[in-house]
Amino acid sequence: MRRHPLAMDAVLALGVLVAMVLGSFVEPSGIHGRPTFGTRAPDLPSLTLMLIGATALVFRRRRPKAVLAATCAVSLVELFAGPPRAPVPMCAVVALYTVAASTDRPTTWRVGLLTMTGLTAVAMLVGPLPWYAQENLGIFAWTGMAAAAGDAVRSRRAFVDAIRERAERAERTREEEARRRVAEERLRIARDLHDVVAHHIALVNVQAGVAAHVMDKRPDQAKEALAHVREASRSALNELRATVGLLRQSGDPEAPTEPAPGLGVLDELVDTFRHAGLPVEVARDRTESPLPASVDLAAYRVIQEALTNVRKHAGPDARAEVSVVRVGRTVEITVLDGGTADAAAAPVPEPGGGHGLLGMRERATALGGTCTAGPRFGGGWRVHAILPLETAGEER
Repeated sequence: MRRHPLAMDAVLALGVLVAMVLGSFVEPSGIHGRPTFGTRAPDLPSLTLMLIGATALVFRRRRPKAVLAATCAVSLVELFAGPPRAPVPMCAVVALYTVAASTDRPTTWRVGLLTMTGLTAVAMLVGPLPWYAQENLGIFAWTGMAAAAGDAVRSRRAFVDAIRERAERAERTREEEARRRVAEERLRIARDLHDVVAHHIALVNVQAGVAAHVMDKRPDQAKEALAHVREASRSALNELRATVGLLRQSGDPEAPTEPAPGLGVLDELVDTFRHAGLPVEVARDRTESPLPASVDLAAYRVIQEALTNVRKHAGPDARAEVSVVRVGRTVEITVLDGGTADAAAAPVPEPGGGHGLLGMRERATALGGTCTAGPRFGGGWRVHAILPLETAGEER
């Protein structure tokens, strides 16, 4: 029936016609003032008006106001006629309900009041019955209830549509949020893997080159370099295992939230670069309280990536300086190197790579901080990061 609304309206019109015909056989004020059935019968003009009004209801969805006008017209004709009066206004009641259910509230009030007062006034002032007859009051009551019922149905439909729209919008928002979180997690994992692999592979490459260079003349130094290669590769495997383990244990509440260490093991990180031949000086206040986990991780990764770039690009005679200073509610990380002033020595991104500087900036930006990197006056390179101590997820 919902797929064929015209057929549904035809069935409704038939039901209204049957109800009007049956109602025309009822005498409201019969024996002892009670309604009686069969004491009167409708005449041919009344049957014709009922048929016209019911036929108009078939098109009530397509042209609701036109149908209301037509049904009101046949109702007025019946009200002008003499007794016995047939319940032709019943079709106008259904048409008024349709208008109220399909339009806005101001229109419902205007059309409803006009229909109620118009039909009732004609029935009281012009019709053959006394103005206080219950048939006249019934017209006023039924038209008023039709307008109210139609307005209630329209409000209900609007409420249900609004709930459905909010549910669909919330579902789309959840899907977009899920996709955004997946993208952020992939980016975070990519940064972690880049930092681990770039750092340790760079050290392995340096120590392997040293071992190959001194293998024949200084085997003891070559053996020491190979030991550093073994240690760097073991560290890389451990960190990669921790990262993969984090992915496997995503549903485990005991699983770590971050696979990388923080500034608590900064000395071990610096020692790996010193063993690789890069002198590094560290300036930090060890008496201060530990940093929040996310800030601690970001600071460690910024220093790790900056020192890796120094070892890869600053030349064999470079020196590095690392400082970690708290300034108010922020922590500032600065990494300086005294490499060559040649622009070619700067860590310029290579085709297909060069994500280190971008990763440092992304880590700082994710915490609400900043990270800048650029050449120093007189030679070398400078990396400066400012990280807030209270992030959006760790504010107290």
